[in-house]
Amino acid sequence: MSDGGAGGPGRGAGDGGSGPKDRLTDGLYGLGWGAVKKLPEPAAEALFRALADQVWKRRGKSVLRLESNLARVVPDADAARLAELSKAGMRSYMRYWMESFRLPTWSPQRIKASAKVHDVHRLTEGLDAGRGVILALPHLGNWDLAGAWVTTGLGVPFTTVAERLKPESLYDRFVAYRQGLGMEVLPHNGGAAFGKLARRLRSGGLVCLVADRDLSASGVEVRFFGDTARMPAGPALLAQQTGALLLPATLWYDGTPVMQARVHPAIPVPESGTRRERTSSMTQALADAFAAGIAEHPEDWHMLQRLWLSDLEPRGETP
Repeated sequence: MSDGGAGGPGRGAGDGGSGPKDRLTDGLYGLGWGAVKKLPEPAAEALFRALADQVWKRRGKSVLRLESNLARVVPDADAARLAELSKAGMRSYMRYWMESFRLPTWSPQRIKASAKVHDVHRLTEGLDAGRGVILALPHLGNWDLAGAWVTTGLGVPFTTVAERLKPESLYDRFVAYRQGLGMEVLPHNGGAAFGKLARRLRSGGLVCLVADRDLSASGVEVRFFGDTARMPAGPALLAQQTGALLLPATLWYDGTPVMQARVHPAIPVPESGTRRERTSSMTQALADAFAAGIAEHPEDWHMLQRLWLSDLEPRGETP
């Protein structure tokens, strides 16, 4: 599923450039997919845990940003607790990458056994009704594993979008990787992608979107852990335009090899108000569902970038 740019590889317009830094980035990800999947599993787990701890000890910008974000999620945490959470957060984040590099080699049986989805009936009943379903997730746990579980465990194909990355060859790697897991991947290019998603939903299909960060001009302002952030309007707009069910979902690790997930109750389309007002209300409800899941498992929220508008404005940054 679309990873929305939270701490992943560099984003950009995908102009096909291939400078030294871009080539290095692409090469490192290629090495990850080529080499990590060949390691014995205990060795891969130990390697990525050690890498997480090393990155955490260096106290770079991503770790400091993660701690700043976690301070909003757990406002009563002291410095020692925040450090503990950020260390666990980096281990969770590196587990995501370790699993993602190895996912293409996992058998269908392994994928099915690697996630337990609570209240999945909300998803299956919506699909059985033929009205189309939008599954919206925050950057919790491993959203790619969740997607693989849907296509393998439920046997349900779905459509998602992928943000353009730099270099273009890295974007192509991510698209090929997710297509290999059974996902239909559309480039994130505005109206064209929206139209295709709407058609999939009108035909009773499933659309999955990672939807807890959008700093574009079209982002919807929401209250999130006591301050203002922007989240994408797409899930709410698609539900209004197509009649599809909008379901929030959250993911977390519990210290076992099995990732946990929960499908939350559907977010209804308000019966009154303008389209903008309905979109705002629905996106706020989505943010509230995300916040509940993140508050329960803050160490599994992989948000290593600025999110709240008040974190952007003092530095004069623009979305």
